[in-house]
Amino acid sequence: MTEDIFEDIHQLDTDEVMLRLETSASGLSSIIAAERLRLVGPNSLREEQKRSPLQMLLEQYRNPMIVLLLVAALISGVIGEFKDSLVILIIVILNSLIGFIQEYRAEKALSALKKMAAQFTQVLRDGKLKSIAAVELVPGDLVRLEAGSIVPADLRLVDVHTLKVDEAALTGESVPVEKTAESMKQAALGLSDRRNMAYRGTQVTYGRASGFVAATGMNTEMGKIAHLLDTTEKSKTPLQQRLARVGRNLALATLIICAVVFIAGLLRGEDILLMFLTAVSLAVAAVPEALPAVVTISLALGARKLVRQNSLIRRLSAVETLGSTTCICSDKTGTLTLNRMTVEQLYDNQLQGTTGANFQPEDPFLLALALCNDVSIDEHGEAVGDPTEVALYAKVQSLAIDPQQIAGFYPRVAEIPFSSERQAMSTLHRTPAGEMLLLCKGSFEAISSRCKKIDQAYAEDRLDDMAGSGLRVLAFACRWFTHLPSMHQLEELETHLDFLGLSGSLDPPREESAEAVRQCRQAGIVPVMITGDHPLTAVRIAERIGLVESADARVVTGVELATLSHEQLIELAGQVRVYARIAPEQKLKIVEALQERGESVAMTGDGVNDAPALKRAEIGIAMGISGTDVAKEAAEMVLLDDNFATIVRAVREGRVIYANIRKFFKYTLTSNAGEIWTIFLAPFFGLPIPLLPIHILWINLVTDGAPGLALAVEPAEKGIMGRPPLPPDEGFFARGMWQQILWVGLLMGASCLLTQKIAMNLGWHWQTMVFTVLCFSQLFNSLATRSERHSFFSQGINSNRPLLITVLVSIAVQLGIIYVPALQAIFYTQALGFMELLFCLLMSTVVFCAVELEKLLLRHNRLHYEKNGESQPSTG
Repeated sequence: MTEDIFEDIHQLDTDEVMLRLETSASGLSSIIAAERLRLVGPNSLREEQKRSPLQMLLEQYRNPMIVLLLVAALISGVIGEFKDSLVILIIVILNSLIGFIQEYRAEKALSALKKMAAQFTQVLRDGKLKSIAAVELVPGDLVRLEAGSIVPADLRLVDVHTLKVDEAALTGESVPVEKTAESMKQAALGLSDRRNMAYRGTQVTYGRASGFVAATGMNTEMGKIAHLLDTTEKSKTPLQQRLARVGRNLALATLIICAVVFIAGLLRGEDILLMFLTAVSLAVAAVPEALPAVVTISLALGARKLVRQNSLIRRLSAVETLGSTTCICSDKTGTLTLNRMTVEQLYDNQLQGTTGANFQPEDPFLLALALCNDVSIDEHGEAVGDPTEVALYAKVQSLAIDPQQIAGFYPRVAEIPFSSERQAMSTLHRTPAGEMLLLCKGSFEAISSRCKKIDQAYAEDRLDDMAGSGLRVLAFACRWFTHLPSMHQLEELETHLDFLGLSGSLDPPREESAEAVRQCRQAGIVPVMITGDHPLTAVRIAERIGLVESADARVVTGVELATLSHEQLIELAGQVRVYARIAPEQKLKIVEALQERGESVAMTGDGVNDAPALKRAEIGIAMGISGTDVAKEAAEMVLLDDNFATIVRAVREGRVIYANIRKFFKYTLTSNAGEIWTIFLAPFFGLPIPLLPIHILWINLVTDGAPGLALAVEPAEKGIMGRPPLPPDEGFFARGMWQQILWVGLLMGASCLLTQKIAMNLGWHWQTMVFTVLCFSQLFNSLATRSERHSFFSQGINSNRPLLITVLVSIAVQLGIIYVPALQAIFYTQALGFMELLFCLLMSTVVFCAVELEKLLLRHNRLHYEKNGESQPSTG
C-alpha cells in the first residue's frame, strides 16, 4: 500500500474506508496481516543512514582553523620546538573531542522518538480481540482504544464513545480533542481539525473507540516528523561561521607574510637558515592557537554558570549563539503558558460576573462546578482528568470548599456521558433532603436550548465577549426532582432546565512571560508565537504578554500558510508575530523563512512537533519538565524550570561570552600584528632582525594562552542587554576591530623599533630590550582590552583578578628570563641595567595609554566605528 491512499481517508465514510483499506468490520485475518507486514514493513520509525562515530570525529578536523593549527604544530616540531608543538596538538585534540561528543549526543534524537511508540495494543484479528506488539500492526487492522491508551498508529476512527485524545505533543493543542466517527468532507483540514483521526504517539484521556489502521511506521504523522528531523540540516552557528572565515583568512595571510619576510631577508643578504626559522616562527606566532581553547573554555564556563540558572546546555556553541539571536520562535502551550487550564471568568444565572466567593455549599451553580465532572484523585492527592473539568474542580477548591466532601453529601446516582452529538453531559445526585438533582454542563447552544427561561440575546453578547477573549466557554443548568426518575429515559430529563451560569477557562500565560517578552524586545530580539492552538486563543495570549499590541493583530493560520509560496512566506515572516493551527512541517518552514531573511533564530518548544524546527534553528530550546525526550534531544539547550524568562538570562550570558571571545581575538591578533610589524619593518629602517625565533615563540606562548583564558572570565559590561543583537553575518573584524588591530599593531611595532634604534645608539642590550618591550606591551594591552569603551580604571583593577594575576606572573617570568643565568643561556638574553629596564617599562605603556585614549574618544562620541568597519569622526 502506498502513502497516497491515506491522504484523504478522513473524508471517506466507514464503508469506503473498509473498501480502501481492503478490510472488514471483523478486522484482518492473521494470514493477510502477515502478508501485509511483509509488504509494508514493521510499524516502527526507521533512521536514515547515519555517520559513523569515526566519520563524526574526522569531520572535526575539516575546520580551516584546526588544519592551520596542525600545520603550525608540524612546523614547530620540525624546527625543534617540541613543547610548543605538543601544546598545539593537545589543544586541537581536546577541542575536536568536545565537538565529537556533542554531535554524537545529537544523533540520539530519533532513538528517543522511537521510544514514544506504544508497545502493545488491542486489535481484532480473525474476528477475535488480541493483544499484539504495536510494531506488528498493518494498514487495515481494527484497533481498540480506551482511556490511557497511547495510539499505536494513525487510525481512522469508525466507532466512537465520548472519545477525547490529548494531541498536545503532536499539534500543540492544549485541550484534549473530542473525536467523532463521522466523515469530514472538507479537504484542506489541519491535523487538529481531522476529528475522526487518532494519531500515533497521542494519548486517549477519556472514552473509548475503535479505528482502522490507516498508516504505519514512517507513513504516520509521527513518522513524517521523524523524517523531517532526520533530514533537517543543522545550521552552523554564527560562531562556527565566523571561526571558519577567520581560519581561511588567517591561513592565506600567514602564507603571504611568511613568504614576504623570507624573501625580503634573503634580498638583504641575511642567513638563509635564520630567515627560514624566522619565517616559520612568525607563521606559528600569527596563528592564535589558543583561540579554540579559549572559545571552548569560555563556552564551558558559561554553560556551567547557566546550569545554576536552570539552563542546561547540550551543545557548547549554543551559549555564544544566544548572544547572536535576533528572533525567538516560541510554542505557546507550556512555554508561554502554564499548560494548565484555569477558570478565568464566572457568570451567574443573571449573567452577572462573579468570583464565586458568595457561593453557599448548597448553591446549585457551585454543585454543578464541583460534581458534574469525571475528575478523579490520584495517589498524590492531585485531581486528574479532562483539563477543563480539572480547572472547574480547582476553582471550587480555591473557594475553600472540598469537592470530595460535597460529593459525599450529594452521591451520584446516574449519569448521561458527554457526546459530541449532544455537546453536553449530566449527572444525577441524591440531595441530603432526599430529593434528586440533575446537574448539566456543555456548550451554551446545547444547554440554553434545554432551559426554561434565559435572555438569549444578552447571553449571546456575554458569550461573544468570552469567546473573543479566547476563553473556552461552558454553560451550566440543573433540574430538581422529588423522586428518582426512570433510568430508561435519562436523556429526556435534560429539558425544562434552570440556567445556572457560564464559566470561561483558559490556559493562562505564565506570570513571568510578559516581563521576559519585554526584556527580549529591549535587547532587540523579536519574539514570535507558533502554536497549534486556536487563532483567537493564540492572539489573546499574545496580547496579554505584550507579544502584539492588540487582539486585532495579524494572525496567520496553517491553512492560510499552506497557500503561500516560499517567497510570499519569506516576506510575511518579517511582519507576523502570531501563527496558529500550524502543522509540524510548517513550523520548520517558518524557521527557514526567517533564516532566509537573515535572522538568527532560536526555537523554543516541548512537543514532538517542535523537534524538526528545534534542530533547524540556530539554537533549539526545549522545556525540561514538560518537554518530550525528542524535543530535548533535538535542542541545544533545555530550560530546567520550563520558564520562558530563563531565556533572557541565557541570552545575557551568551552576549557576555561572545564579547569576551571577541576581546581575546582582538588582543591576540593585535599582539601577533605587533610581532609581525616589528620583524617586517626593521630592514626598512636599516635595522637588523630584532628578535630570534625562540623570542617570538616564547612571547607567543606567554601572551596568547594565560591572558586569553583570563579574558574569558571578564565580567559583563554595563548595558550589555541594551544593545541590539549581533548580526549573524558579522565577522570578528567588524565594529572597528580590524582598524584597532592595524594601528595598535603598528604602534606596538613602532615602540619596539624605536627602542631598538635608541638602544643601539646608546650601546644598550638592544635585542633583550626589544624582547622585553614587546612582551610587556602585549601584557599591558590585555588590561586595556577588557572593554571596548569603558576605562580600565573605571572597571577596577581588581575586578578581573585572574587577568591581573596572570599579568603579574608573566612579568615576573619575563624578568626571570632576563636575570636568571640558566635562562639567559636558553633564551639568549642579557641582564638589563636599571635605566635599560626603566626605559623598557616606559615604552611598554605607550600602547596601553593609546588604547585608553581611543576609548575616551569613543565615550565622548569623538570617534565612531561603523558596522562596515569604516572609522569616521563625529559630525555632531
